Amino acid sequence: MAGEATLDNVGTPRVRVAPKLAKAKLVERRDITPDLWIIKLEPEEGPLRFKAGQYCTLGLKGIERAYSIVSAPHEPYLEIFVELVPDGELTPLMWEMKVGETMSIRPRAKGLFVMNQRVHHHFMAATVTGVAPSMSIIRSYLHQGGEGHKFYILLGASYQDELTYDKELAGLAAKYPDCIHFVPTVSRPDEARNAGWQGEKGRVNTIVAQYLERFNLPKNDTMIYACGHPGMIADVKELALAQEWNFAEERFWKE
Repeated sequence: MAGEATLDNVGTPRVRVAPKLAKAKLVERRDITPDLWIIKLEPEEGPLRFKAGQYCTLGLKGIERAYSIVSAPHEPYLEIFVELVPDGELTPLMWEMKVGETMSIRPRAKGLFVMNQRVHHHFMAATVTGVAPSMSIIRSYLHQGGEGHKFYILLGASYQDELTYDKELAGLAAKYPDCIHFVPTVSRPDEARNAGWQGEKGRVNTIVAQYLERFNLPKNDTMIYACGHPGMIADVKELALAQEWNFAEERFWKE
């Protein structure tokens, strides 16, 4: 049995055994691109309790990483948006998982990247998998019948097929035009993979300033959230702090 050997107060060796981690079963998988996919997990010990915007810790073969949760707390399964890191430790193992297989899950969700209830305008800048906490927050807010808040989502990717949640967000913006505003953008509009693209062009961090101005947001009643590529977060943070906006960030581990 693996464990850490210690001595008690009379010098008798004892072994501190690491706690047995709960399991979560893969119940659904949807491949988006050769390096992006969505999984849905069912924790075997019952639903994970979490706040919209938080992350869970998943693992395989003793390797663990934190993943922001896409699903809202009321949904039956944990939805996770994953990017394959070819030379990483965990995501190549996750890529090989089949429906019905399990991975470990820590019993508590964590994270402070949640909706700030004190402000009424929520400006969310995200790249690719960085959209995960925004999706959780928005789904949860709408499910609860929230009123009085507005969400502005700028979602960027190199290619349009990486946007992934763009159809859902566009549908929500059409259904709730007074609450949801959605701006997708691609940073490589001239490449063949983006043929036919009619939306915004450029990296998220390069268009944040113009959309803050276009939406005419009140600085004292707005929170800027940034999640995704570290460079994007750094640029948005610099702008937000220089102009004295309220700001929150969520950074992902890179394997």
